Amino acid sequence: MQGTPVVSKPFSYIPSACHSLPMTCDLLNYPPAPLGTRLAVTGRGRGRKKSPGQWSKWSNRMALLPAFALALLAAPALAAPPTAAERTMIATVDADQARTLALLEKAVNQNSGTRNLAGVKAVNDMLAPEFAALGFAVRWVPQDAVGRAGHLIATHKGKPGRKRLLLIGHLDTVFEGDSPFQKFERVDADTARGPGVEDDKGGVAVMLAALRAMSKAGTLKGANIEVVLTGDEEEVGQPTTTSRADLVAAGKRADAALDFEGLAQEQGADGQPKDMGSIARRSSSNWNLTVEARSGHSSGIFSDYAGDGAVYALARILAAFRAELPEPNLTFNAGLVAGGATAALGADQARAAATGKTNIIAAAALARGDLRALSPEQIARVEAKMQGIVARHYPGAKATLTFEHKYPPMAPTAGNRALLARLNGVNATLGLPAMGELDPLKRGAGDIAFVAGDVDGLIGLGPAGDGSHTPAETVDIPSIWRQAKRAALLMSRLAAEKR
Repeated sequence: MQGTPVVSKPFSYIPSACHSLPMTCDLLNYPPAPLGTRLAVTGRGRGRKKSPGQWSKWSNRMALLPAFALALLAAPALAAPPTAAERTMIATVDADQARTLALLEKAVNQNSGTRNLAGVKAVNDMLAPEFAALGFAVRWVPQDAVGRAGHLIATHKGKPGRKRLLLIGHLDTVFEGDSPFQKFERVDADTARGPGVEDDKGGVAVMLAALRAMSKAGTLKGANIEVVLTGDEEEVGQPTTTSRADLVAAGKRADAALDFEGLAQEQGADGQPKDMGSIARRSSSNWNLTVEARSGHSSGIFSDYAGDGAVYALARILAAFRAELPEPNLTFNAGLVAGGATAALGADQARAAATGKTNIIAAAALARGDLRALSPEQIARVEAKMQGIVARHYPGAKATLTFEHKYPPMAPTAGNRALLARLNGVNATLGLPAMGELDPLKRGAGDIAFVAGDVDGLIGLGPAGDGSHTPAETVDIPSIWRQAKRAALLMSRLAAEKR
C-alpha cells in the first residue's frame, strides 16, 4: 500500500464533548492504531486527509483547547456497564435486605464469645442451613483439642478447571457470656448496635447476601467456593498448627482468598468516609519478659554486692525497647507489668500478682506485651534485637524473654494488588469510587494471614462500622448492601475464569 493509511471512526461515547469540540472526538474514541498510522481529524469535513498546513493549523487550535478537553483526552476508558447477570445480583441484594438484617439480628442475639463454646456452636447451627440451601456441603469441625468450639466449613463444587475461591470469616466475638453487651439494637435507619454486629457477624451476613445474589443470577452454579468460618478468631486456639490446619489446607487449594471482616474507611477530602482496600495486615505475637535478681535490704541498692534489683532492670530493658526498636510498620506494646519481692503471672495471662515492701530490693519482675510486624523477615529481625537487649548486663539481675506466635503477617504483594485492581473494576461498574490501599498499620491481625503464603488475598469484604471490640460496636447498614454487591460481582467474575 502506498502512502500513510488514514483511520477514521464515527463519533460515539462522549457526545457532550463532541458537540462542543468535534475535532477531539475521534481521538477520544480510537483504539490504538498500528505504528506509523496517521490519525485523520474528523468532525466538520470528516474523513478528509489533512495537508501539512492544515495539520499545523490543527496543532495551533489544539494548543488553545480548554483544560477540560485536554483532560478528556487523557481520561481512561469508560467502565463497562453491568451484565444482565450482574444487574440481577444488584437487584437481589436490595430485594433481600429485610432477610439479611433479620439473620444478622438473630446471630447477634446469640452470644458467641470465643470461650462460650456452646454459643459458638449455636451460631454455626443458625448459619449452616443458609449455606446448605445454596448448594454447599456443610460440615462442623470440632476443636476440642485446643479448647475451642470448632469451625464451619462449607464447600460448593462448580465447573472443573475454574478458579477456586476461599471465603473467610468467623463465628465468635470478643464478648463472653458474662458481658452486659448482648443484644442487637436498631439505632436509626442506617445504624445498628450489638456484639459482633460488624465484627464479624456483619461480615458473614454480607457473604451470604452475596452468595444468594449469585445463586439468583445463575453465577453460583459453576463457582468453586470454599467457606471457612472459624470459631476462635478473636482468641485463637493453641497450637495454631492444630486450630488452623483446615484453614491452611483450604488456602493451598484456593486461587484467591477473600476475607469478610470489616470494611476499612478513612476520611475523604470532603469530610465523608471513604472506602479503602486492604491488601496487607500485620502479625500478632506476644512476648513475656521475666527478671530475677538478688534481694536484700534497700540500703544496699545499686551496690556492687546487691545490684539494681529486678524492677530497675526491667525498666531499663523496656526503655531500651522503646528507644532502639522502632521502624516502619512495627508496633510493640507493654500491656502488663508487675514487680516486687515476688511477682507471678496469673493462669489467664491477663492478671499478675506481686508482693513487696519499700525496704526490700525487688527480687522478681515481669512484663507481658505484644509485637506486630508486616513480614516474617521483620519479625525475625526485631525478635533478635529484643533478645540482644535482654542479654545485656544488668547488675545483680538476669532476664529471660520468650515469644508466643499467634497470627502471621500478610505482606502486601503484587498478587494482592492485582485483586484490589479487580475489585476496583467492580467499583467502576457499580459507579463507586476506586478504593486506595489502606496503610497496614491501621489493620489488625486476622485469619487470612494463615493462608497468605499460599494464595493471593483481599481483606475487608465485610461492612463498615465503628467501636469494634467495645460495647459501642455499630454497623453502617447501607455498607452491607454496598459490600454484598461488590462481593457478588467480584466472586462471579473471578469464579468464571480458568485456573
